Amino acid sequence: MFSGVYTALITPFKDDKVDFDAFEKLIENQHKKGVDGIVPCGTTGESPTLSCEEHEEVIEFCVEKAKGKMKVLAGTGSNSTDEAIHFTRTAKRVGCDGALVVSPYYNKPTQKGLYLHFKTIADTVDIPIVLYNIAGRTSVNIEPATIAKLFKDCKNIIGVKEASGSLDQMSAIKSLVPDIELLSGDDALTLPSLSICGIGVISVLSNIIPAEIVSLVKTFEKGDLKEAVKIHYKLLSLIKLMFIETNPIPVKTAASLLGMCRADLRLPMCEMEEPNRLKLEKALRDFGLLK
Repeated sequence: MFSGVYTALITPFKDDKVDFDAFEKLIENQHKKGVDGIVPCGTTGESPTLSCEEHEEVIEFCVEKAKGKMKVLAGTGSNSTDEAIHFTRTAKRVGCDGALVVSPYYNKPTQKGLYLHFKTIADTVDIPIVLYNIAGRTSVNIEPATIAKLFKDCKNIIGVKEASGSLDQMSAIKSLVPDIELLSGDDALTLPSLSICGIGVISVLSNIIPAEIVSLVKTFEKGDLKEAVKIHYKLLSLIKLMFIETNPIPVKTAASLLGMCRADLRLPMCEMEEPNRLKLEKALRDFGLLK
């Protein structure tokens, strides 16, 4: 259902408000460059610093602008189960194709707690759900056995965005649940994950070079592994720079340098350190994106 390239959208700000004019241009660029869908209000979209009202407005805006063009997989997770249900209901109400639900952060629930959290959301809101596993942000890994149990017990939990950085974890999940939709949450592991039956990527880098990420996935799908590997290595240095500081600082800075939006972030996210910004600028120039 969610195969291909999905862009984890940045949320552009201007004067500490969501810049919907810039947002519309970003969404339209994603459509023109051939991505399969967009993911608003995720980690890259700075969801923790969006107000409840802004979170809902952004999701609804993305559905309105992407309708008939791309799918919308909205970030609806929270470390409060009730709040996650609220946002997931919003996604259902406004017509999202699915909800991306991150594991609760800060609380550090047990595997039983994770199971009950996701099952409660899935049982309450009838919308396709993709689990989002990113222990580096949440401090708790959703173990493959827990994912398998959720997939078995909840008909609308259909996939997982794996941002564990571990091909072992991805392989264990596919071994236990062959039918689950496995999406890479790490740009650097897009190609390796495709080789173990992943179906695509939720990409940070595709905010600025969507066509290249689409090309990588489509080239692999056509069976041209040699060319796919070539694209993978061409992108690798730029991928690494997207995480030279905490996401989304580098990608938002890059988008600003490319004239897509302002580089405004909300605290505790802050502007990029100057030495890192210069490295990013050079990489964009070397890639042919900046003159």
